Amino acid sequence: MSFDYDLFVIGGGSGGVRAARVAAAEGAKVALAEDDRMGGTCVIRGCVPKKLMVFASSYREAMAEAQDYGWTVHAGGFDWPSFQAKLNGELDRLEGVYRNLLNNSGVQIYDARGKMKDAHTVALSTGEEVTAKHILIATGGKPALPGMDNDHLGITSNDIFHLPELPKRILIVGGGFIACEFACILNGMGVEVTQYYRGAQVLRGFDDEARGLVAEMMIKKGVDLHVGTNIVEMRREADVDDTSLMTASDATKGLTEDKEAELRHAYGQGKGGPIWVKASNGTTQVFDQVMFATGRTPNTEDLGLDNTGAKLGRRGEIIVDEYSQTSQPSIYAVGDVTNRVNLTPVAIREGMAFVETVFKGNPTKVDHELIPSAVFTQPELGTVGLTEEEARDQEPVDIYCTSFRPMQQAFIDREDRVLMKLVVSKETDVVLGCHIVAPAAGEMIQLAGIAVKMGATKAQFDQVCAVHPTMSEELVTMKTPMRSA
Repeated sequence: MSFDYDLFVIGGGSGGVRAARVAAAEGAKVALAEDDRMGGTCVIRGCVPKKLMVFASSYREAMAEAQDYGWTVHAGGFDWPSFQAKLNGELDRLEGVYRNLLNNSGVQIYDARGKMKDAHTVALSTGEEVTAKHILIATGGKPALPGMDNDHLGITSNDIFHLPELPKRILIVGGGFIACEFACILNGMGVEVTQYYRGAQVLRGFDDEARGLVAEMMIKKGVDLHVGTNIVEMRREADVDDTSLMTASDATKGLTEDKEAELRHAYGQGKGGPIWVKASNGTTQVFDQVMFATGRTPNTEDLGLDNTGAKLGRRGEIIVDEYSQTSQPSIYAVGDVTNRVNLTPVAIREGMAFVETVFKGNPTKVDHELIPSAVFTQPELGTVGLTEEEARDQEPVDIYCTSFRPMQQAFIDREDRVLMKLVVSKETDVVLGCHIVAPAAGEMIQLAGIAVKMGATKAQFDQVCAVHPTMSEELVTMKTPMRSA
């Protein structure tokens, strides 16, 4: 049977674009369909714009520290429109880079939504139909609203970049890394931030000591954090007829994520007056914005997978094997749409492994073990390997841990603290986990992750000469376990 393409990719994010380019370089005839901006969540509405906002938000505290160090600093308020214009210009540039990479690789681009008609056929929103020997789905994920009454009045992480002005007061609902990162970002930009999380402590799944210190520092820096707390009721403070507004699901059905964000504002989000909120602890407050960071869902809605035999999981994720192949042999999936490890570098590696397997004749499993990651709160949290809690459920461990005021902040009598922690196997002396809470922890954990991935022992860490004076020298100078578990 002849096909139009050897490979058709649905989704123009990091994983899909990388797979398309590399497959084309192997001589495959490749096409890719994307109905939104090229670059996906990471480039357009995730990692990149968020990290630029992290940079922007850090200067207020940096200027205050500069004054304490003797500098005369003259700074006004934060100019959101000016920053936003530069941010949009950078995202436009990056989208152009992604398109050029595909074009230069010989990949045919369809600016359209792709939907599966059968195991080898993709129906495009333009009315065209194309066939392919192999189909790769890389449609990513999207923010989920909690499903409560009037949740259409809130915004998500997609919407935050489109706000015409920063709110004076915002409530962030959620305790994961997205919620905590934006709480720190907006607090640094001068917004009054309140955060509700229904769990006992934010950043569930991370090391308990590390997340505890992050929460403590967030509170000290001005975030009004409430754990064990959730919204039970919300409405416009003004007496308006909210029933005249379309619900989020009605108004945005079938739209791209960026168009959805624009339309949500058109239907009153971010406008129409403050939002009154009642919390589960009985308190009531009024906010200019409510941001829901209560989870993300795989982007599989209306993909036509029921026409193919490919199976979905409980949360709508595409079920794949260790080679990213679905139950339909011609269809593969990578990235957040599979809900395995939802990180951009992981999606890229999954895309590369797919090409190795299908187009290079080298069956390659995706390695999801010992992946370093960072939470860009202020201070940052960097982590790789097992948490203390995970490790002690697995085997006896020694815990090496220290928390201290770093030199830069101690000199000007600030309360900032950092944490360095190693989780070590009692039996083998192998470092099972490394956890850092500190400025630039993301940079540090990338390097520490190499050692942990190689299976380095605590003795080998100790053989490394310290770089002095640095915060990270503590990773190689902790000689005595704080405790055993």
